[in-house]
Amino acid sequence: MAEKKTGRTATFERLSPVLATFRLQPEGGSPFPDYKAGQYIALSRADCRLTRRVTGPDGKPDYAPDLDESGEPKRGTVTHSYSIASAPWETRELGHLEFYIVLEMGEHEYPGRLTESFFRMEPGLDDHVGYVNRIVGDFTLDKRAAGARNVVMVGTGTGLAPFVGMVKELDSQARTGGVDPGVRYTLFHANRTAEELAYHRELMAVEDAGRFDFCYVATVSRPTAADREDPRLGTGRANNVLRHAFEFPVREEEELAEVEASGGDVAAARRALERAVRPGLPARVSLSALRERLDPATGVILTCGNPSSMADIKRIAERAGIRYEKEDWKVVLPARA
Repeated sequence: MAEKKTGRTATFERLSPVLATFRLQPEGGSPFPDYKAGQYIALSRADCRLTRRVTGPDGKPDYAPDLDESGEPKRGTVTHSYSIASAPWETRELGHLEFYIVLEMGEHEYPGRLTESFFRMEPGLDDHVGYVNRIVGDFTLDKRAAGARNVVMVGTGTGLAPFVGMVKELDSQARTGGVDPGVRYTLFHANRTAEELAYHRELMAVEDAGRFDFCYVATVSRPTAADREDPRLGTGRANNVLRHAFEFPVREEEELAEVEASGGDVAAARRALERAVRPGLPARVSLSALRERLDPATGVILTCGNPSSMADIKRIAERAGIRYEKEDWKVVLPARA
């Protein structure tokens, strides 16, 4: 089993109160292992606020803060796996790993044990992060997109992380002719606001450089008037934008039809449809050209992010008859002392 090490946070950039990126430097004199874009590593912090499993009134398991005798939260080490947002070339040349994280909130608004600790980090002060010195996972282009000529990546929220690493690595390889010119790559990238679209400028720069066949479709689900005027931004959630590209109804329309057929709460379903932001492509993206890049016979859809969005993207892929692949994580355990 892999050894556990402790690195230091070199940068921590907040995009919003609940979203951030940070760069991790390895333990002194010990570089990170080699890896492929799309893989993940296990990270940990030693001062996490612990929770305990309880049974709710309905008999279902729940989690509550684990308090000591004085009513203070108990603290301990929590480990979780995170997709790497940096490209392998960046780690080799610059020495860091980069991560895109969200401050998770539990059912009762308790912050996630590990992410709450991440959001308290300060480079140069409270900056230690443990990591298992092994990078793993098969959510890589050579494994999940083998044989495809049209590779479609759908990243929702922090689910963008593996795809930004892939795109940056492809761009680097393309500089030396290392990318098959017959393969087209399309990235659907969605978040709530423009400020939360991490790596947006980097991805636009990759598209503009044109070193390989790359189409970047960025959308926001809570657009402002300025967002609607931005030719580089579209509107709507990633799954609904993908539905629009395939000429399918938005998910909320389908859910209303399902509720009407089953005799459920039609009023609630109608309100959800009314609230939904209609999908719209960035002005510079042609719908007809985009549809050519979604050829079911030669394509694959890779997705990572919100579980409900991924489930709907799977439904879209099955209806369209296009291959579907999603990211799955496993905790990588350190060797025992």
